[in-house]
Amino acid sequence: MPFLVFFIVLSFSFYLYYKIKYVRSRRPMERKLLSGKSSMALGLFVALFGINQLFLFNTTVTYIVATVFIIIGGLSTWAGFRSYRHHVPYAQEEARQLEQKKS
Repeated sequence: MPFLVFFIVLSFSFYLYYKIKYVRSRRPMERKLLSGKSSMALGLFVALFGINQLFLFNTTVTYIVATVFIIIGGLSTWAGFRSYRHHVPYAQEEARQLEQKKS
């Protein structure tokens, strides 16, 4: 499935992008926000990888491993989304305070 491979590579690229931004950021709430985004991207990567394995191989072991990957990826994506949603207002307030401090 070429489109799955495209989305797998894209989600892994976003994971790397957000992790690099996380390391470079100095603000604590922005770091938590970026951590949530990277968790969503990594979870999507793992889930899509599991889905792709279902199309490539037709063995019982593949079905079991793919199911585990899909579940772990889904849970990681869900936890990352909850973290992101929780930290958005705090990161916005932190950015506003930083902007006022500079003025």
